[in-house]
Amino acid sequence: MSDMNDNDVPEITIYSSAQCPYCDRAKDLLTRKGVSFKEIRIDLDPLAKDTMIEQTGRRTVPQIYIGALHVGGCDDLYALERSGELDKLLA
Repeated sequence: MSDMNDNDVPEITIYSSAQCPYCDRAKDLLTRKGVSFKEIRIDLDPLAKDTMIEQTGRRTVPQIYIGALHVGGCDDLYALERSGELDKLLA
């Protein structure tokens, strides 16, 4: 997906890997929300994996940032959606 973003939406970054159903679900939700995101594939870039682990303290993907806020993984993103908080973060 594009790393370009609408001016009124914070930059969204998602650390992901191939063949990851949770990554696909998270990206699908963001796409349905109409926002673009920067995808960093840790399976293609070992240094990116190290950076992700250092920043988040987690080893699993996806790891999602909205602006500077680490929102967590797929389940965390969907929890934000259910609570209505995701729309606030994207505004």
